[in-house]
Amino acid sequence: MKTGGIDTSRIESMIAQLKAAATRPENGVKAPQQDDAPAPKVDFAAALKASLDQVSNAQRGADALARRFVAGDDSVSLSDVMINSQKASIAFQATVQVRNKLVSAYHDIMNMQV
Repeated sequence: MKTGGIDTSRIESMIAQLKAAATRPENGVKAPQQDDAPAPKVDFAAALKASLDQVSNAQRGADALARRFVAGDDSVSLSDVMINSQKASIAFQATVQVRNKLVSAYHDIMNMQV
């Protein structure tokens, strides 16, 4: 049957093909099985500390680059100083947002009725 110039049986066959393609693994991608080893556990405290260390290192690096530029080091350009400063600022802002989400989640959990 045609509806508005489109054959509905053709659409249904295309949908069936898409569903079949979605259920079979392709390109060497292996579907998870029961005997696969579970994913390694990540220590939240270690991951958080590593992220905070990266932000701190970015801020220190941007500050050091700015000091070298102010001191008159010809190997440091103003654009490098500005780019590193912006990267450190964005990393810090992202860290503050993550902190805000964690605090919000903590308050939500503490306010739950038991």
